[in-house]
Amino acid sequence: MNSNMKHLRIFILTVVILIAAVSGSTNEELLYRNERNDLLELRDSLRSAVNLHSNWTGPPCYNSRSRWFGITCRNLSVVGIALEGIQLTGSLRPTALQNVTHLRKLSLRDNAIHGELPSLEGLVHLREVSFSGNRFSGPIPRDFTSLARLTRLELQDNLLNGTIPPFDQQSLTEFNVSYNFLRGQVPETSVMLRFPESSFDHNSELCGKLVNNPCAVVVAPPIGRQVPPRPSRGTPSPSIRHLNKRRKKGLKLWSVALIAVGAALVPFMALFSLYVYKRHRKTKCDGEHSEMSSRFINKAMKELGSPAEPEEGTELEFFNQEKAVFNLNCLYRSSAEVIGKGKLGITYKVTIESGLVVIVKRMRNMSGVSRKEFVQQLQLFGRLRHENIAEIISYHYSKEEKLVIYEHIPGASLFQLLHDNRGEGRIPLKWATRLSIVKGIARGLAYLHQCLPFQKVPHANLKSSNVLILHTHHLHNKNYLPKLTDYGFQPLLPHMHKLAIAKSPEYSHNRKLTNKADVFCFGLLLLEVVTGRVPGDEEADLSSWVRLAVRNEWSTDILDLEIMAEKESHGEMLKLVEIALECTEHEAEKRPRMNDVVRRIEDIKEGKSERKDLIIEI
Repeated sequence: MNSNMKHLRIFILTVVILIAAVSGSTNEELLYRNERNDLLELRDSLRSAVNLHSNWTGPPCYNSRSRWFGITCRNLSVVGIALEGIQLTGSLRPTALQNVTHLRKLSLRDNAIHGELPSLEGLVHLREVSFSGNRFSGPIPRDFTSLARLTRLELQDNLLNGTIPPFDQQSLTEFNVSYNFLRGQVPETSVMLRFPESSFDHNSELCGKLVNNPCAVVVAPPIGRQVPPRPSRGTPSPSIRHLNKRRKKGLKLWSVALIAVGAALVPFMALFSLYVYKRHRKTKCDGEHSEMSSRFINKAMKELGSPAEPEEGTELEFFNQEKAVFNLNCLYRSSAEVIGKGKLGITYKVTIESGLVVIVKRMRNMSGVSRKEFVQQLQLFGRLRHENIAEIISYHYSKEEKLVIYEHIPGASLFQLLHDNRGEGRIPLKWATRLSIVKGIARGLAYLHQCLPFQKVPHANLKSSNVLILHTHHLHNKNYLPKLTDYGFQPLLPHMHKLAIAKSPEYSHNRKLTNKADVFCFGLLLLEVVTGRVPGDEEADLSSWVRLAVRNEWSTDILDLEIMAEKESHGEMLKLVEIALECTEHEAEKRPRMNDVVRRIEDIKEGKSERKDLIIEI
């Protein structure tokens, strides 16, 4: 009997152990399944230059290692996500990563993700978070302040608005929210007091001790007076007035007397302004007339015995006065749409009240540039006129803001035409169109080399995202006219690592830079057009891959699948590859001049080829 009881106890204990094991295994599998599902949803909600769909398959972690791009694992759990600079577009759902519970590092910087920031609530292991260099909007989630182990938080270069939550984690050592549209007082917690003013730069409506800008004192309205409702939090303004950094300061006692004197002069100034308006017809914001010129205003003020120079940085400078149909105030009041965020600054599409559309680039990394340097460089650009160069029509210089205003070019960039929406439903870019586009790019670059010979590198930032494509129609044909933008700013930048020429071998080896660095960038662009691949950040990576393929006689294997079927044009494609490989030679002296490149590309006949199978000599 005792023996039977003993066996029964052993049996029951075994069953309990098995149930516990199965239960634990089930919970563990559920955890891993939810973690993987969150990652797959992240993959499916974003598009990128890297094909995550073909790479993110199977389990994300295997033996504490990951075969997934950008994923780091430890003990079969995902602990790191680093998807940086791969042209991610799309938006994230609020709880996008809630089940990646062991996550320690999250970096999605230098992409083009829009929408609100995701919640990080419950991710108690997070230490490093970077959403910088995207298009995130809305407020900073308050649950970020509950991440007890957070050491780094980078949110700069976005479109965030609202106030800054009171971060007070003692572990936090790196913090940056600059280049956003945040407002209100910066919380003066013991942790926030550690960080320099640069961590909050270029947020026009921030105030407080940390940004050296006193907050305005709110005065209660008289009894019975209705106060207009304030805009709801998290609602971004559609105006570009955020570009103008205006700071409210309290009134001093002596200013009251000046206000009284000014009030007495108001009727006189009104009559004088009416007189001036009738005698001198100029532009207003509506485009029918023009604002009084600063020269005439100065003359009128001198006649009144009050000589005054216009305040530096208060107006726009136009190269063609016929296009001066708006001023800086009109620009700030106009509606604006962010269309690009690059390493040189943020680009806006601005619609003036008259209906005129212009492109405004808000420059960054130029705080040390003097007015003289900036004006001299922009005066050079203002004289450039070529069908393949985006025209600069105006500029603005002040200590805090530097704006460059271009003509509006409706259409997409070459990068978008080549890479956006790859897959079903996409209209492929045909070979004849690609060849026509690169001819125009070559002509535009050759023109810059001819007109700016004294600059070390006339363009310095040539890449597919800086080539805008204007769609024109001639009879029944649709033409694609490329226009180069973001050119010529290299002399104004303290560092060139943010420019495309940083990919050239001479830059990485600290050798002398010449216009042949532009030729190298053009060669990479040709390879991008032919192969459909995006050049990476490593030196000549695309060029090396193409050379290896050609050396092994895989020439046609390098062609973009979208043009592979145009077999009658394979010869033309490989001729262009030959030119591209010469342009990307490691030694700058071996690269051709742009004038020679233009001639050779123009010699390639569209639709015809002398040889379909071309052996490229390398």
